[in-house]
Amino acid sequence: MIYFLVPIYNESANIPNLANELLAIHLDDSVHFVFSDDGSMDQSVAEIHKLFRNTQYTVLGDGVNRGPGYAFNQGFKWILEKANKTDCVVTIEADCTSDLSLLPVMLSLNKHGYDMVLASVYAQGGGFDNTSFLRLTASSLANLIFRFLFGIRVLTLSSFYRVYTITILAKINAQHGELIRESGFISMLEILVNALKAEARVIEVPMRLHSGKRNGKSKMKVFRTTIDYFRFLVIRKFRS
Repeated sequence: MIYFLVPIYNESANIPNLANELLAIHLDDSVHFVFSDDGSMDQSVAEIHKLFRNTQYTVLGDGVNRGPGYAFNQGFKWILEKANKTDCVVTIEADCTSDLSLLPVMLSLNKHGYDMVLASVYAQGGGFDNTSFLRLTASSLANLIFRFLFGIRVLTLSSFYRVYTITILAKINAQHGELIRESGFISMLEILVNALKAEARVIEVPMRLHSGKRNGKSKMKVFRTTIDYFRFLVIRKFRS
């Protein structure tokens, strides 16, 4: 089984395009779509029920907005309760900026023994389209600092678009009691750091981020996320 985990927050304008892309994928394995709603106040959940009604899908959420980290953690917990150890989890953005044409390669690498396969804008061949200078600068600087201080060889630290084995998720959960404790976008760095500590085999696949496919603005707040990065740095590096 392949579980697609998609955090949702006010994405009704993107759900139809997301459905078109996801439902066009043809895979050998069974698929279950898990949408973890982070308190959307628009018609996101109604759109999901309408467009995915003929598929295996689940919508999680209690109507409260807590952040993408919480949404991811709830989705991972639900999947771990249902999945077999041979299954995998694909996490993607809800705004259609994940390049699903890369998915066959990412799943193949997963089946060849990699615990995490990351779509990387910083790997050779990857990059950004239509991304603001401020966001690009902040992302590049944060990646550089964390790779240096934590000795991380991975180039892209915060991308949502990844493939995880169930075994690495279960191992992280067993070691830390929770897969993710951070509520914001820093959660993707948190789970990556924990995976590397758990000796996960990680590989990156180059991807161009096409922000022009997104309807509406990114939900990531650059200033808030930058503060979260440096708070995480102090907690995990200088207090350890």
